[in-house]
Amino acid sequence: MALFSATIGWLEQGLRYAALRQQAIADNIANADTPGYKAKDVRFQAELDRALALEAKRTDPRHFPFRNEQNGKIVVTTNASISYNHNGNSVDIDQEMSKLAGNQIYYNALIERLNGKFNTLKTVIKGGK
Repeated sequence: MALFSATIGWLEQGLRYAALRQQAIADNIANADTPGYKAKDVRFQAELDRALALEAKRTDPRHFPFRNEQNGKIVVTTNASISYNHNGNSVDIDQEMSKLAGNQIYYNALIERLNGKFNTLKTVIKGGK
C-alpha cells in the first residue's frame, strides 16, 4: 500500500520542471545584453507524453493511440539559429518576462495542489477533525 498517490510524484516532477525553467529564464534575462548569448528554454512535454503512454489505456480499438516516447525527460534546449539583436544575442526580454510570469503562475498552481494533497492526508490522519 502506497502512502502517497502517483499524483504527488507528478506534482514533484512538475515543480522540478518549474524550478529548472525559472533558472533558464533568469539566465536569459541576466544575459540579455551579452554578445552571442543564445536563449535557453526547457521542454517538459516529452516527459508528459511518455507518462500518458505508460499509464493511459485504450478502452476501444477505435480510439487514437497514445504516443510512446521512451526517452522523454525535462530537457534544456538552445536555438542557435535565432538572433534578435545585431550582436548575435537571441534573448527577447519581453518574451522572457512573459515566460517568467507564466512560470510563476504554473509553480504557484502546483504548490496549491500539493498543499491540498497534504491537507487531505492531514485530515485523514487526524480522523476527519
